[in-house]
Formats: sequence, structure tokens, C-alpha cells
Amino acid sequence: MRCAGSKNAVLPILAASILSREPLKLTRVPQLSDVQTMLDILRALGAKGEQDGDRLEISCGGDLQNRAPWELVRQMRGSVCVLGPLLARFGRAEVSLPGGCVFGVRPIDVHIKGLRNLGARVWIEHGFVIAEAPKGGLRGGNMYLGSSFGSSVLGTANVMMAATLANGTTTIQGAACEPEVVDLADCLNAMGARITGHGSPVLTIEGVDELGGCEHEVIPDRIEAGTYVLAGALTGGRVRVEECRPDHLAVLLDRMWEAQVPFDAGKDWIETSAYDPVELPPRSTDVTTHTYPGFPTDLQAQWMSLMTRADGLSIITERIYPDRWMHLPELQRLGAQVRRQESAAVVRGTKKLSGAPVTASDLRASAALVMAGLVAEGTTEIHRVYHIDRGYERIEERLQALGAAIRREDESKSRVAVSSGVEA
Repeated sequence: MRCAGSKNAVLPILAASILSREPLKLTRVPQLSDVQTMLDILRALGAKGEQDGDRLEISCGGDLQNRAPWELVRQMRGSVCVLGPLLARFGRAEVSLPGGCVFGVRPIDVHIKGLRNLGARVWIEHGFVIAEAPKGGLRGGNMYLGSSFGSSVLGTANVMMAATLANGTTTIQGAACEPEVVDLADCLNAMGARITGHGSPVLTIEGVDELGGCEHEVIPDRIEAGTYVLAGALTGGRVRVEECRPDHLAVLLDRMWEAQVPFDAGKDWIETSAYDPVELPPRSTDVTTHTYPGFPTDLQAQWMSLMTRADGLSIITERIYPDRWMHLPELQRLGAQVRRQESAAVVRGTKKLSGAPVTASDLRASAALVMAGLVAEGTTEIHRVYHIDRGYERIEERLQALGAAIRREDESKSRVAVSSGVEA
């Protein structure tokens, strides 16, 4: 299968269109509900944009508003990325506090801290983040954006976008190094920004007077690629993900090698090998989530699904979002032997999972439950899977093409049924 474009890269790139009056043309744009939500937010601000397959053109050349409404922003956390661009363009921005997946408190302190370092006044009023630039516009500054949980991807993106139109030079230390941040910087540079150091913890942004349009191809989605690779590993199937970036998943491939899961990888592909996971189960392997290039928190739940069938005891430690364990009790309903211990989960592998009704709580938990359902005996009904459409293109169709017994159950697309017996 061909890897889709990165959701976590395209959302801030779409927000970056606010910084220019010229069109932004994107290719390899995933067809996801989150992309449509961001488009709806930009249209509500006055932009014009449409998606056609994996191509999308967005123009913010007309009269735009500087207030992003709660009704749309509440649907996903990535919508907070319009804050920095709106502030840079208009000198004032009003953006509702964001929503998104529910797995604990995720404050936007880093965003506020960074914008204040650019000279803005920022406060919260009636559920909105309000930011005002000083007279004469934002001004470059030196700042540290790290936190006790590591660097912030969206915080780095927001401040970097605002700094592109600030007066003078901005230096961000403790910047996020994720590929999605690099892709945003590459797109901004193609629009006329002057950003260096992206991919390292120190970013330097030299402010410019204006940005133009550009054409840009979004990077492959490393989380989607990792999910399908782990699904192949769990089922013992041959799954080949093409046009991906294995170098973006180096830590996952290292953990798979440690778990003795058979796979191969090339420059732009990863392929799991067919094997019998019952007779030769994966070896229990610990992981600890970290910011890039560490193990992604967005693959933590999927790794747990793999470890439920491993041989022995594994410990999964969550360092990014300590409360990201909503999938744990649902995996227990399928027979998984897993328990939480503060910021870690202890998983004892078992040879048997059994199908049951379960409820998805967030995007990555949905994927983990689908994976578990592929190997659970009988049928697994997964409810509230509208979460999964936020980050995976037509997941049931793509898994069906690999031999999975999976289908949407109702017209609202909020429930899927998954049966064991995958022939991936």
C-alpha cells in the first residue's frame, strides 16, 4: 500500500496559508476529517480552498477575519495553529481553546510563552486565547520552548510561523525536531521565509516583510506507516508500505528488531514478513515514549496491541502524555493481560484474545483496537470509530485489500466489526 501524506504536517501547513495573500498548492494531502475541519476553519475566516483527491489549493488573499470560532476549533487540537499566523498578519488574533482527543490535560502554555517572547500580549477570556502584537508589529527574540515533557511540536510550529513576519531575528532553543516541523519549515521557506536549523533543537528565523505562495508536497505519514507495519507484525502477515520514510521510524524498526519480528526495509518502503505469531510470538520488548527521534507517543497504543501477543512481560512507559491509557481497559475486554502502574503499563503476553464490544476513545486508541480485533477470536465490534477517520484514510478498505475481515456497520460510520482470520 502507498503511505498517505502526514496529517500532523499538513494541518500547520494549511494554517501557514494565512501568512500569504497568494495561493498555496499542496500535493499528497491525506483525505481525512481533520483536514476538512482545518479547511472549514480557514473558510470561516474568509479563505477559499478545496481538496481534490490528494491535491489541495488554499488562498487567503481576500478579507479575512481574525477570530476562529469555538464550534470548529473544539473539534481538534491542531486548530490552535491558526493563532500564530493570525497574530502575525493582523496584529491581533482570537482563537478558541482547542479540543481534540481526550487523554488528559494538554495545555498551550508553550504557545503563549513563545508569542509573548515575540512581544505579544496574550490572555484568555471567555474561552478564547487573545493575542495582540505591540505597536509596530511582532519583534524577534531569543527564547527557550522546552518543557518538562520535552519539546512541543505545535508550540514550535505556532511560534515559528508568527516569527516569519516579525521584525528582526528570532532564535528558538528547545525547538521540536519532528519531521512534521521540518516539513512546515521547508514549506515556509518555499513561500519566502528565512528559517535555518529546522530538524535541530535550535531554530533561527529571520523575519521578512511578506510571504508568497508555493507548491509543496507533504511528507509521508510516519504514524500511518508505523500502524500498518505493526498490524502486519501482529497478524503475522506480509504487509508492504511503500513511499514512506523508514528514516522517520528508526526507533520503531529498532524495537521491532529487538522484538524479533521479521521485516525488511529499503529507502522508501517497509515490509513485514509472513510468519506464525502463535508458534513464534514476538519477544516482549519495553518502550518508552519520547519526543523525536524517540519512540512516538502516537504509536504507543499500537505497540501495546502487539505486546499483548508477545512472549513474556513488557513495560510501556508514557513520557509525553501520562494519562494516555484510555485504550487499556478496552484491550482488557478483549482478554489482554495489561495493567497500569502510574506512568507505565505492564503487559503480559497471551496466546489468545477474544472478540467483544469495545469503545474507541481517541484516534490512536481506535487503531490499536482495530489491530487487536484482527487477531481476537470471533468478532470485535468497535464503537465511536469516527475518531479513526481523523488520521487514517478509509482504514477498513485498506485493510480489506490486505485480506482483513473488517466492515463498517452503520450509516453513521461510528461502528466497525473486525473478525480474526487475516490473510494479509
